[in-house]
Amino acid sequence: MQHHVVDGMRYLEAGAGWPVVLLHAFPLSAEMWRPQLADVPDGWRFIAPDLATLAASLPPQRDRTSATMDDYARGVAGLLDRLEIDRAIIGGLSMGGYVTFALYRLSPERFSGAILADTRPQADSDEAKTNRTRMRELVARQGPRAIADEMLPRLLSREAAPEIAAEVRRIIETLPAQAIDAALAAMMARPDSTADLARMSIPALVVVGERDEVTPADEAERMQARLPRARLAVIPGAGHLANVERPHEFSQALHDFLVAPM
Repeated sequence: MQHHVVDGMRYLEAGAGWPVVLLHAFPLSAEMWRPQLADVPDGWRFIAPDLATLAASLPPQRDRTSATMDDYARGVAGLLDRLEIDRAIIGGLSMGGYVTFALYRLSPERFSGAILADTRPQADSDEAKTNRTRMRELVARQGPRAIADEMLPRLLSREAAPEIAAEVRRIIETLPAQAIDAALAAMMARPDSTADLARMSIPALVVVGERDEVTPADEAERMQARLPRARLAVIPGAGHLANVERPHEFSQALHDFLVAPM
C-alpha cells in the first residue's frame, strides 16, 4: 500500500490494473479502506482519496467550511485527471456514496461501474439538517473527540469488536475539526439523487450492513430496484461501516462484483 499527495489531496493506493476508486464515509478518512487495500484482487488497482484533505486543495479564497458535494466530486475528478485515469469503477460508503452521485452527475463518462455502500440517494430531511447543525456546533465547541463519542454507536453494530471501535475512534479523532465541519455542511446542502438512479445504466453494486441503522437494508433494496443493472449484497452482522466491521465479507462481495459484473 502506498501513500501519495497530489495538489493537496492525499490518497492511498494498492494493486495494479483497472482502477477502482473508493470514497470514504463521514466522519472518517481514506484509512477506513485499509482492509480492502490489503486484499486487492489480481488485475485491479484500488485508489482511496482522502476527502478530509480536500479543504487544502480548494482555491484559497474559498471558505473551507462551505464545501459542497460538487466540490468533493471535482476534487476526485481532478485527482483522476492527474493520475491520467479516464474511466474507473467509482463508489463509496455513506458520504462517499453522496460524492459518487455528485460525480456521476458531473461526469458520467468516467464510470465503468459504481459501488454504493451503506448510503442513500435522498437529500437530508429537515430533522437530519437540524441534527447536522447541532453537530457543527458540537465540533466547534468540543472538537473531533465529541463527534467520535456521538457517532460511534451509530457507525458500528453492538457486537463490533472493541479493537474495531478503537480504530474507528482513532481515525475520527485525527481529523481536523474544519474537515468534519465542511463535510457536515456539504451533506446538509446535497440535492436529492433519486432521479439519477434510473440514468445510472452502468453495472452497480449496492452493499449494506445487515444491522445498519443509519441507511437500513430496506432502503438499499429500494435503491437497487431503481438502478437498471444492480446487484445487492447484504453483509451479515455488520453495522453502517460494513467494510470495517466485516472486512472479509465486504471484500468478497466487492471481488465477486469485479470479476463478474452485471
